[in-house]
Amino acid sequence: MSSSAFETPVVSTEWLAAHLGEGDLRILDCTWHHPSTNLDGRTQYRGRHLPGAVHFDIDQVADKTNPLPHMLPKEEDFAAKMGLLGVGTGDRAVVYDRLCGGAAAARAWWMFRVFGHENVALLDGGYAKWAAEKRPAEMAPVRPEARSFTAGFNPALLRTLDQMKANLASGAEQVLDARGPGKFDGTQEDVYAFAKRGHMPNAVNVPWGDLVDTQTGALVAPEAISARFAAAGVDLDRPIVTTCASGILAPMLSLALKLLGREAPVYDGSWAEWEKAADAPVAAAA
Repeated sequence: MSSSAFETPVVSTEWLAAHLGEGDLRILDCTWHHPSTNLDGRTQYRGRHLPGAVHFDIDQVADKTNPLPHMLPKEEDFAAKMGLLGVGTGDRAVVYDRLCGGAAAARAWWMFRVFGHENVALLDGGYAKWAAEKRPAEMAPVRPEARSFTAGFNPALLRTLDQMKANLASGAEQVLDARGPGKFDGTQEDVYAFAKRGHMPNAVNVPWGDLVDTQTGALVAPEAISARFAAAGVDLDRPIVTTCASGILAPMLSLALKLLGREAPVYDGSWAEWEKAADAPVAAAA
Protein backbone atom coordinates (compact mmCIF):
# COMPACT_ATOMS: atom_id res chain seq x y z
CA MET A 1 0.00 0.00 0.00
CA SER A 2 1.17 3.53 -0.72
CA SER A 3 2.02 5.77 2.22
CA SER A 4 -0.76 8.07 1.00
CA ALA A 5 -3.57 5.54 1.17
CA PHE A 6 -7.17 6.69 0.80
CA GLU A 7 -8.94 7.30 4.08
CA THR A 8 -12.45 6.74 2.67
CA PRO A 9 -13.83 4.73 -0.28
CA VAL A 10 -14.69 7.94 -2.18
CA VAL A 11 -12.76 11.05 -3.16
CA SER A 12 -14.24 14.39 -4.19
CA THR A 13 -13.72 16.15 -7.50
CA GLU A 14 -11.86 18.84 -5.53
CA TRP A 15 -9.47 16.26 -4.11
CA LEU A 16 -8.78 14.68 -7.50
CA ALA A 17 -8.24 18.05 -9.19
CA ALA A 18 -5.64 18.89 -6.54
CA HIS A 19 -3.80 15.56 -6.96
CA LEU A 20 -3.87 15.10 -10.77
CA GLY A 21 -0.52 14.04 -12.15
CA GLU A 22 0.91 12.64 -8.94
CA GLY A 23 3.31 9.79 -9.68
CA ASP A 24 1.44 6.95 -7.99
CA LEU A 25 -2.09 8.03 -8.96
CA ARG A 26 -3.92 6.01 -11.64
CA ILE A 27 -7.33 7.05 -12.98
CA LEU A 28 -9.67 4.50 -14.58
CA ASP A 29 -12.75 5.37 -16.65
CA CYS A 30 -15.13 2.46 -15.98
CA THR A 31 -18.05 3.73 -18.06
CA TRP A 32 -20.30 0.81 -19.03
CA HIS A 33 -23.74 0.51 -20.61
CA HIS A 34 -25.99 -2.48 -21.17
CA PRO A 35 -25.95 -3.38 -24.91
CA SER A 36 -29.67 -2.56 -25.17
CA THR A 37 -28.89 1.16 -24.69
CA ASN A 38 -26.85 1.35 -27.93
CA LEU A 39 -24.27 3.31 -25.93
CA ASP A 40 -20.66 2.22 -25.63
CA GLY A 41 -18.37 3.10 -22.75
CA ARG A 42 -15.17 2.82 -24.77
CA THR A 43 -16.53 5.16 -27.45
CA GLN A 44 -17.50 7.69 -24.78
CA TYR A 45 -14.04 7.34 -23.25
CA ARG A 46 -12.47 8.15 -26.60
CA GLY A 47 -14.73 11.17 -26.94
CA ARG A 48 -13.66 12.71 -23.65
CA HIS A 49 -12.16 11.46 -20.40
CA LEU A 50 -10.34 12.69 -17.32
CA PRO A 51 -6.67 13.61 -17.82
CA GLY A 52 -4.50 10.50 -17.80
CA ALA A 53 -7.43 8.08 -17.46
CA VAL A 54 -7.40 4.64 -19.05
CA HIS A 55 -10.53 2.66 -19.91
CA PHE A 56 -11.53 -0.23 -17.63
CA ASP A 57 -14.21 -2.39 -19.27
CA ILE A 58 -16.04 -4.64 -16.78
CA ASP A 59 -17.10 -6.92 -19.66
CA GLN A 60 -13.45 -7.48 -20.61
CA VAL A 61 -11.97 -7.66 -17.10
CA ALA A 62 -14.16 -10.70 -16.54
CA ASP A 63 -14.29 -14.48 -16.73
CA LYS A 64 -15.05 -14.99 -20.43
CA THR A 65 -15.65 -18.73 -19.88
CA ASN A 66 -18.62 -18.01 -17.60
CA PRO A 67 -21.96 -17.64 -19.44
CA LEU A 68 -23.14 -15.15 -16.79
CA PRO A 69 -22.43 -11.46 -17.53
CA HIS A 70 -19.11 -9.92 -16.38
CA MET A 71 -18.31 -12.34 -13.55
CA LEU A 72 -15.04 -11.97 -11.66
CA PRO A 73 -11.97 -13.04 -13.61
CA LYS A 74 -9.26 -15.30 -12.27
CA GLU A 75 -6.77 -13.66 -9.93
CA GLU A 76 -3.86 -13.88 -12.39
CA ASP A 77 -6.02 -12.51 -15.22
CA PHE A 78 -7.02 -9.47 -13.15
CA ALA A 79 -3.38 -8.87 -12.23
CA ALA A 80 -2.25 -9.08 -15.86
CA LYS A 81 -4.97 -6.73 -17.10
CA MET A 82 -4.36 -4.14 -14.37
CA GLY A 83 -0.64 -4.23 -15.13
CA LEU A 84 -1.36 -3.58 -18.82
CA LEU A 85 -3.63 -0.66 -17.80
CA GLY A 86 -0.65 0.83 -15.99
CA VAL A 87 -1.76 0.11 -12.44
CA GLY A 88 1.05 -1.08 -10.19
CA THR A 89 0.83 -2.87 -6.87
CA GLY A 90 1.67 0.24 -4.83
CA ASP A 91 -0.43 2.69 -6.83
CA ARG A 92 -3.54 4.58 -5.75
CA ALA A 93 -6.43 3.90 -8.13
CA VAL A 94 -9.35 6.29 -8.65
CA VAL A 95 -12.33 4.86 -10.55
CA TYR A 96 -15.23 6.74 -12.15
CA ASP A 97 -17.91 6.38 -14.79
CA ARG A 98 -20.59 8.44 -16.53
CA LEU A 99 -23.72 7.04 -14.92
CA CYS A 100 -25.40 8.84 -12.04
CA GLY A 101 -23.96 7.33 -8.89
CA GLY A 102 -21.20 5.41 -10.67
CA ALA A 103 -22.35 1.78 -10.38
CA ALA A 104 -19.85 0.33 -12.88
CA ALA A 105 -17.06 2.23 -11.12
CA ALA A 106 -18.30 0.83 -7.80
CA ARG A 107 -17.97 -2.66 -9.27
CA ALA A 108 -14.39 -1.86 -10.29
CA TRP A 109 -13.75 -0.53 -6.75
CA TRP A 110 -15.03 -3.82 -5.34
CA MET A 111 -13.01 -5.90 -7.83
CA PHE A 112 -9.78 -4.18 -6.84
CA ARG A 113 -10.53 -4.98 -3.20
CA VAL A 114 -11.50 -8.60 -3.93
CA PHE A 115 -8.06 -8.99 -5.47
CA GLY A 116 -6.26 -7.47 -2.50
CA HIS A 117 -5.79 -3.89 -3.70
CA GLU A 118 -7.34 -1.74 -0.96
CA ASN A 119 -5.81 1.49 -2.20
CA VAL A 120 -8.75 2.39 -4.44
CA ALA A 121 -11.45 5.08 -4.27
CA LEU A 122 -14.47 6.06 -6.34
CA LEU A 123 -14.72 9.60 -7.71
CA ASP A 124 -17.88 10.93 -6.07
CA GLY A 125 -20.20 12.24 -8.76
CA GLY A 126 -18.07 10.76 -11.53
CA TYR A 127 -17.54 12.28 -14.94
CA ALA A 128 -20.80 14.27 -14.90
CA LYS A 129 -19.91 16.22 -11.76
CA TRP A 130 -16.33 16.72 -12.97
CA ALA A 131 -17.55 18.08 -16.33
CA ALA A 132 -20.28 20.24 -14.73
CA GLU A 133 -17.56 21.93 -12.70
CA LYS A 134 -15.70 22.63 -15.97
CA ARG A 135 -12.64 20.70 -14.87
CA PRO A 136 -10.09 19.55 -17.48
CA ALA A 137 -10.74 16.60 -19.80
CA GLU A 138 -8.93 15.22 -22.82
CA MET A 139 -9.66 13.24 -25.96
CA ALA A 140 -6.39 11.45 -26.76
CA PRO A 141 -6.38 7.81 -25.64
CA VAL A 142 -3.83 7.15 -22.91
CA ARG A 143 -1.20 4.52 -23.66
CA PRO A 144 0.06 3.59 -20.20
CA GLU A 145 3.42 2.13 -19.36
CA ALA A 146 2.85 -1.47 -18.18
CA ARG A 147 3.47 -2.03 -14.50
CA SER A 148 3.66 -5.00 -12.18
CA PHE A 149 0.41 -5.68 -10.32
CA THR A 150 0.22 -8.39 -7.66
CA ALA A 151 -3.25 -9.72 -6.87
CA GLY A 152 -4.22 -11.61 -3.73
CA PHE A 153 -7.74 -13.03 -3.67
CA ASN A 154 -9.87 -12.06 -0.64
CA PRO A 155 -12.83 -14.48 -0.49
CA ALA A 156 -14.37 -12.58 2.45
CA LEU A 157 -15.66 -9.92 0.01
CA LEU A 158 -17.41 -12.40 -2.30
CA ARG A 159 -20.43 -14.70 -1.96
CA THR A 160 -21.23 -17.70 -4.17
CA LEU A 161 -24.50 -19.41 -5.09
CA ASP A 162 -23.88 -22.18 -2.57
CA GLN A 163 -23.18 -19.68 0.19
CA MET A 164 -26.38 -17.77 -0.64
CA LYS A 165 -28.41 -20.99 -0.55
CA ALA A 166 -26.88 -21.87 2.83
CA ASN A 167 -27.73 -18.40 4.06
CA LEU A 168 -31.41 -19.01 3.21
CA ALA A 169 -31.45 -21.66 5.91
CA SER A 170 -29.21 -19.93 8.46
CA GLY A 171 -30.31 -16.31 8.02
CA ALA A 172 -26.82 -15.38 9.20
CA GLU A 173 -26.46 -12.53 6.71
CA GLN A 174 -29.06 -9.91 5.79
CA VAL A 175 -29.46 -9.88 1.99
CA LEU A 176 -29.81 -6.39 0.50
CA ASP A 177 -31.02 -6.16 -3.11
CA ALA A 178 -29.91 -2.98 -4.91
CA ARG A 179 -32.37 -3.16 -7.83
CA GLY A 180 -35.30 -0.81 -8.25
CA PRO A 181 -38.57 -1.81 -6.55
CA GLY A 182 -40.26 -3.01 -9.76
CA LYS A 183 -37.42 -5.40 -10.60
CA PHE A 184 -37.25 -6.52 -6.96
CA ASP A 185 -40.93 -7.38 -6.67
CA GLY A 186 -41.13 -8.83 -10.18
CA THR A 187 -43.61 -6.36 -11.63
CA GLN A 188 -41.06 -4.90 -14.06
CA GLU A 189 -38.98 -6.67 -16.69
CA ASP A 190 -35.22 -6.47 -16.46
CA VAL A 191 -32.95 -5.52 -19.37
CA TYR A 192 -31.63 -9.06 -19.06
CA ALA A 193 -33.95 -11.76 -20.40
CA PHE A 194 -34.58 -13.45 -17.06
CA ALA A 195 -36.98 -16.40 -17.07
CA LYS A 196 -38.04 -15.67 -13.50
CA ARG A 197 -38.88 -12.36 -11.87
CA GLY A 198 -38.72 -11.40 -8.22
CA HIS A 199 -36.11 -11.71 -5.47
CA MET A 200 -34.51 -14.09 -3.01
CA PRO A 201 -36.75 -14.98 -0.06
CA ASN A 202 -36.15 -12.66 2.94
CA ALA A 203 -34.11 -10.18 0.86
CA VAL A 204 -34.56 -6.49 1.68
CA ASN A 205 -34.89 -3.92 -1.11
CA VAL A 206 -32.57 -0.89 -0.83
CA PRO A 207 -32.57 0.62 -4.35
CA TRP A 208 -29.11 1.96 -5.11
CA GLY A 209 -30.63 5.16 -6.55
CA ASP A 210 -31.93 6.09 -3.10
CA LEU A 211 -28.33 6.65 -2.00
CA VAL A 212 -27.51 9.11 -4.80
CA ASP A 213 -28.15 12.84 -5.11
CA THR A 214 -29.85 13.10 -8.50
CA GLN A 215 -28.64 16.69 -8.97
CA THR A 216 -24.92 15.98 -8.57
CA GLY A 217 -24.69 12.21 -9.12
CA ALA A 218 -22.72 12.00 -5.86
CA LEU A 219 -23.62 9.84 -2.89
CA VAL A 220 -25.86 11.45 -0.29
CA ALA A 221 -24.33 12.29 3.10
CA PRO A 222 -23.39 9.35 5.36
CA GLU A 223 -26.18 10.29 7.81
CA ALA A 224 -28.72 10.06 4.98
CA ILE A 225 -27.26 6.71 3.86
CA SER A 226 -27.55 5.41 7.40
CA ALA A 227 -31.15 6.65 7.63
CA ARG A 228 -32.07 4.93 4.35
CA PHE A 229 -30.76 1.58 5.57
CA ALA A 230 -32.56 2.06 8.89
CA ALA A 231 -35.83 2.85 7.06
CA ALA A 232 -35.51 -0.47 5.21
CA GLY A 233 -35.12 -2.29 8.51
CA VAL A 234 -31.43 -3.10 8.03
CA ASP A 235 -29.47 -3.78 11.22
CA LEU A 236 -26.01 -2.32 10.58
CA ASP A 237 -24.60 -4.33 13.48
CA ARG A 238 -25.46 -7.64 11.80
CA PRO A 239 -23.69 -9.20 8.79
CA ILE A 240 -24.87 -8.03 5.36
CA VAL A 241 -24.43 -9.31 1.80
CA THR A 242 -25.46 -7.32 -1.28
CA THR A 243 -27.00 -8.50 -4.55
CA CYS A 244 -28.66 -7.06 -7.70
CA ALA A 245 -29.28 -8.22 -11.29
CA SER A 246 -25.76 -8.99 -12.55
CA GLY A 247 -23.31 -7.76 -9.92
CA ILE A 248 -23.04 -4.09 -10.95
CA LEU A 249 -25.47 -2.32 -8.62
CA ALA A 250 -24.73 -4.40 -5.50
CA PRO A 251 -21.23 -2.92 -5.03
CA MET A 252 -22.90 0.52 -4.73
CA LEU A 253 -24.55 -0.68 -1.54
CA SER A 254 -21.29 -2.26 -0.36
CA LEU A 255 -19.44 1.00 -1.01
CA ALA A 256 -22.10 3.00 0.85
CA LEU A 257 -21.86 0.57 3.76
CA LYS A 258 -18.06 0.88 3.70
CA LEU A 259 -18.54 4.65 4.14
CA LEU A 260 -20.41 3.78 7.33
CA GLY A 261 -17.57 1.54 8.46
CA ARG A 262 -19.30 -1.74 7.53
CA GLU A 263 -17.96 -4.48 5.26
CA ALA A 264 -20.55 -6.14 2.98
CA PRO A 265 -19.53 -8.85 0.50
CA VAL A 266 -21.18 -8.99 -2.92
CA TYR A 267 -23.03 -11.96 -4.41
CA ASP A 268 -21.34 -11.81 -7.80
CA GLY A 269 -23.78 -14.04 -9.69
CA SER A 270 -26.76 -12.09 -8.31
CA TRP A 271 -30.18 -12.60 -9.93
CA ALA A 272 -28.62 -13.66 -13.25
CA GLU A 273 -27.34 -16.80 -11.53
CA TRP A 274 -30.03 -17.30 -8.88
CA GLU A 275 -32.98 -17.36 -11.28
CA LYS A 276 -31.29 -20.09 -13.36
CA ALA A 277 -30.78 -22.43 -10.40
CA ALA A 278 -33.63 -24.96 -10.27
CA ASP A 279 -33.39 -25.33 -6.48
CA ALA A 280 -33.19 -21.61 -5.70
CA PRO A 281 -36.57 -20.34 -4.44
CA VAL A 282 -38.06 -17.07 -5.70
CA ALA A 283 -40.23 -14.54 -3.90
CA ALA A 284 -42.30 -11.93 -5.76
CA ALA A 285 -45.14 -9.48 -5.27
CA ALA A 286 -48.51 -11.11 -4.58
